[in-house]
Amino acid sequence: MKKSLFLATTILFAGSAYASPVTFFDTIAAGEASFNSTVTGTGATVVTDTLSGLSTGNSWDRGDYTITTSNGATQSISSASRDVSSGQMIGINPKRQNTALSGITFTFDTAINALGFEVGDWATCCYLPSELFIAFDGGSTQLVASASSAGDNPTFAAQGPGTHKSSTVFIGAIDDTATFTSIAFYGTGFGEFLTAGGKISYSKVDIGSVGAVPVPAALFMFAPALLGFFGLRRKVSKAA
Repeated sequence: MKKSLFLATTILFAGSAYASPVTFFDTIAAGEASFNSTVTGTGATVVTDTLSGLSTGNSWDRGDYTITTSNGATQSISSASRDVSSGQMIGINPKRQNTALSGITFTFDTAINALGFEVGDWATCCYLPSELFIAFDGGSTQLVASASSAGDNPTFAAQGPGTHKSSTVFIGAIDDTATFTSIAFYGTGFGEFLTAGGKISYSKVDIGSVGAVPVPAALFMFAPALLGFFGLRRKVSKAA
């Protein structure tokens, strides 16, 4: 009986756990708007930094945070005009092995839990598929986007067939279960060269402010019946 009642209680309240990190993946304009509205909707403020003045290297100090290549490799810098991005972009060359180390890492002086930026030259070849990931320190890696064709790139899709002038997208993630000082980004698609940067948007939202996973209405309807069943079962057991 105790085990059954525990199971019913667990089922009833399991939905109160926080959701997985909220991810963003869209054109620059739409993705940035969605990210910003989600952050400001919690009462927090979005801080932005448009990358400029960068040169080839493996570490770039931006004042409040530093961007480094995750494996320490030297990477090239491309202009905003190359990828039709908001600012300069850092080169990324996905590897067949140790893919997670082929990206870049953002290290913040003050902990945050919301980060968004631009990714260029993506979903242009080498579909295995080609995927984009964000990983908050101490948390699980989040798949943000996956493409098996150019049509899976929202910027390509918005431009229409034969008019591709840019492949740059906005990606981001908010994990309101904690705060973090280190956030890593990387892509798969061995043989595909990526760029990342443009305009960096970040914030610290209150814990739990983005929202908890709601308990489905059907579960609320089912739970009383379930608990009632256990109660009736207990009465029958006593009568026996």
